[in-house]
Amino acid sequence: MHSFYCDDISLKTIILNEEESTHASRVLRLQAGDIVVLLDGKGSRAEAKIIEPHHKKCQLQIVGEIFHEPPILHGLHIAMAPTKNIDRFEWFLEKATEIGIKRITPILSANSERKIVNQERLQKILLSAMKQSQRLYLPKLDELTSFKKLIDELNSNSINMIAHCEESHKLLFAEKVEKAKDVTMLIGPEGDFNATEIEQALQKGCVPVSLGIARLRTETAGVYAVSVYNS
Repeated sequence: MHSFYCDDISLKTIILNEEESTHASRVLRLQAGDIVVLLDGKGSRAEAKIIEPHHKKCQLQIVGEIFHEPPILHGLHIAMAPTKNIDRFEWFLEKATEIGIKRITPILSANSERKIVNQERLQKILLSAMKQSQRLYLPKLDELTSFKKLIDELNSNSINMIAHCEESHKLLFAEKVEKAKDVTMLIGPEGDFNATEIEQALQKGCVPVSLGIARLRTETAGVYAVSVYNS
């Protein structure tokens, strides 16, 4: 059954936005009477029947009860420097959403080779991955944030960690992670965080962690962290 996004599915009659309407009527060629799934990205799911398959304002009617998944009390927040090849960062967004993540913050580090991101495109990737995987919660995507601003605003109630390549004593992420608490993981760019950033993070209480003996690409490190948290 095809899935579509609608930020409010509490009404009996729903009108999809233009992008979703075009996908339903012109790409999938759905017809009146077809049943689809609606997701609001906030924990609710409902089946709906297409009433008018218009390419700009596709109209649907909710059928049956709306399912509400309980709120996510704790989750993983990954703050990652977008990769020079944006395809790799987009791949991370897709896979992290499919596996399960609460929040993503693209960060601007001293060694970042990519200093601009297309926020609208990244948001669309999250939406597509949420629909494909039938996840009921859409991860929060922050705007590109400076490293200093990020660490200044770290939640003191979260377990805050930083993964870096400098030689030092580190705990294994797989042993430190606690699902009963919010976890924030900082992952640097291809050139890693510099010494100043690492020291700033440590002063803010971030725990240095290792993701294993192999040196992982930025996007691989992110997917690994998401997978471990959800295992």
